[in-house]
Amino acid sequence: MSEHYDSLETRNPADREAQLMAALPAQVAHAQQATRAFAELLQGVDAGRVRSREALAKLPVIRKHELLERQKAQRAGDPFGGFSALVRGPAMPRIFASPGPIYEPDGSTRDYWRIGRAMFAAGFRSGDLVHNAFSYHMTPGAFLMESGAHAVGCTVFPAGVGQTEQQLQAIAELRPEAYAGTPSFLRILVEKAQETGSDISSLKKGLVGGEAFPPSLRDWFAERGLEVYQSYATADLGLIAYETSSREGMVVDEGVVVEIVRPGTGDPVAPGEVGEVVVTTLTPGYPLVRFGTGDLSAVLPGADPTGRTNMRIKGWLGRADQTTKIRGMFVHPGQVADIARRFPEIVKARLVVTGEMANDVMTLKVEAASPPQGLESRIGEAVRDVTKLRADVQLVQPGSLPNDGKVIEDARSYK
Repeated sequence: MSEHYDSLETRNPADREAQLMAALPAQVAHAQQATRAFAELLQGVDAGRVRSREALAKLPVIRKHELLERQKAQRAGDPFGGFSALVRGPAMPRIFASPGPIYEPDGSTRDYWRIGRAMFAAGFRSGDLVHNAFSYHMTPGAFLMESGAHAVGCTVFPAGVGQTEQQLQAIAELRPEAYAGTPSFLRILVEKAQETGSDISSLKKGLVGGEAFPPSLRDWFAERGLEVYQSYATADLGLIAYETSSREGMVVDEGVVVEIVRPGTGDPVAPGEVGEVVVTTLTPGYPLVRFGTGDLSAVLPGADPTGRTNMRIKGWLGRADQTTKIRGMFVHPGQVADIARRFPEIVKARLVVTGEMANDVMTLKVEAASPPQGLESRIGEAVRDVTKLRADVQLVQPGSLPNDGKVIEDARSYK
């Protein structure tokens, strides 16, 4: 039995990169031509020149709040805000709603969301019965998992959420091998089964998503005979990355281009530095270009020990949107980035907010190489200009600020 879903996973990294970059111009051109949103957002961009990561990094990052704003503004005529290349009918079998609400189109192609790759890596195989405990109500999670299970050759029981006793009965009687859903609900099922004596011993493997999945919970499942892996997917983008049996980070999916950028900007960070995950999908129906997920992660060096050769990321490390209210004013990471861009000496900047509520103290910590005399005061003036607030400026040695992706650190006391 093959250890890999297909030959794409074990490509020579240079060949993969060349093929991804060769596909970029056509995808950018398609987004411009097939969607009103990207016709506006990428106006004046020569798609034929977007043939490298450097060229891609010059395009604007589109963040979820911008997508939502466009959807709200165009609700009457287009619930997708001009981002969908699909039209209602056979090519769009479903429409989903995520919190906001943000509406997402479903495509009709096999494994449209590319979840099969993650399921295969988690040990799902043809003939397995999958107990799918994601919600089938409005939201896309259940359908993402179901499409991936079908791609692998599995049969699916659409369990949905809630009704724990009935779900335990179904597991005992149908004897599924695999679980798909949130890790928290799987724990509820396992604990309830232990409490009631329900037989769920058929469950041996799982693929979870939608929540953080700490190693402690992974080990808790393993102690009870369940090998559970995590997936990283969104309704907008489909699969972004997935865990393998090596348990060393997450391997990026073959159908996306992933960048890690400094929060509040579109600027790629150095390898290993924590930043926001930005994704360009090669899916033609919903061709999102440089879509900011709002999630923090970092690139891991080297290839996965399972033989998969694509980029690896550390997994979910927090949220990139660190907008904070200070002295009655909202300050966001983009403003910190704007300040840093004004001074070529600045390597990295981090705004730290301390004090107690109603007595906020702002300190901008700045890594600076060979800082000239008077740099602190000039940076302080820039802070006032951009944020309309005063801040202390503290120069620190390059490399001394934490590598955690935080541009704004709220260290205030809320007692």
